[in-house]
Amino acid sequence: MLSFYRENARWLIGGFLLAMFSGFGQTFFISIWGSEIREAYSLTHGDFGLLYMVATLASAACLPFVGRLVDVTSVATCSVVVIILLAVAGLIMGFASTVPALLLAIFMLRLFGQGMMTHTAMTAMGRWYAANRGKAVSFATTGHQASEALGPTIFVMIAAAYGWRESWMIASGCLIVFALPCIVILMRVERIPKSEADRNEASNEIGRQWTRREMLTDRLFWLTAIGVFSPAFIGTSIFFHQDYLIEVNGWTPTIYYNSFALMAAATVTVALITGFCVDRWSATRILPLFMLPLCLACLVLGSFSSQATIIIFMLLLGVSYGISSTLFGAIWPEVYGIRHLGALRSITVSFMVFMSAAGPGVTGWLIDLGIPFSTQLLWMSAFSLMCVGLMTLASKGYLNRANAMMLVNE
Repeated sequence: MLSFYRENARWLIGGFLLAMFSGFGQTFFISIWGSEIREAYSLTHGDFGLLYMVATLASAACLPFVGRLVDVTSVATCSVVVIILLAVAGLIMGFASTVPALLLAIFMLRLFGQGMMTHTAMTAMGRWYAANRGKAVSFATTGHQASEALGPTIFVMIAAAYGWRESWMIASGCLIVFALPCIVILMRVERIPKSEADRNEASNEIGRQWTRREMLTDRLFWLTAIGVFSPAFIGTSIFFHQDYLIEVNGWTPTIYYNSFALMAAATVTVALITGFCVDRWSATRILPLFMLPLCLACLVLGSFSSQATIIIFMLLLGVSYGISSTLFGAIWPEVYGIRHLGALRSITVSFMVFMSAAGPGVTGWLIDLGIPFSTQLLWMSAFSLMCVGLMTLASKGYLNRANAMMLVNE
């Protein structure tokens, strides 16, 4: 294990940094200034949710086209383009004075932050590793947790000292001064697989190599999609309305934001464990597990309002994110191959971004209609429980297909 991390440190750290700096385009970061943005532009919860949904839907529509960049250029080149455009988005966010400018800023933050930064990192890990794909993906995804643990605390302090708009300008500077040179230096050399399993998959592309069109006509893909893409809706909705939750439940904002570190610690621990499980038993076999802790997290958050609720909820959400962050990076190359992985992942990331767009818009609209978010959370909990059964069916379908292909090859 240690030799794997040591020998692959440059690529793993590069993937980690790509995931970490994607945080500037993630909902948990943008929504830190939800109250300030609504006040600056005279928006209601529903108005801001609708604007956020439109910007994110537009980014989701662009991802299948922009996402193919990682198939036709090197990881380093793709990273340069994406980081520069993400930095530009941060500057627009800092200077925006009109609603259209705010819409453009959020669109670019979602497309190049949540979308392309994550897409580039996970595509690189999925393509470069086979036998150790679970460990590679789980290590890279801990960058998301580092961002969640550090981002809110650091930038809330920066905003308190200089202002929320100035904090976006500082974020852009961090991308250009630190992220860009570090990631390019680490990723400029493409990884050459060393283990026999990795070499076999890289050179022979073992098994059927699905095209994007073929994947989209596969019934198992759509069955899997019901569960795999729903956490983006649920998680984004929760973090988007965090100011609302703090106000309604009477929580102390400091305790809430500090709890992100607890969630991040749980996510990192579970993600690394999941990485080993994927390498040993396959992503397909553990597919049914990730929705259960999310079901419990929504149930707790929707049913209770004490300060202790924050701790329990963040721990459960961390477990769910730990499983899913590794699982989602490993499942697609495992069941659909790596030849067209950039194109395949651009579609799956696009769907995730679409669901993350729908969440704030739909839930904000329901709040404006008078339906409490706590009630909506109970609906999400019931849906997550249903998804556990659906993922079990999908897992069995993938395993039966793999077994059938093995018999044919024999």
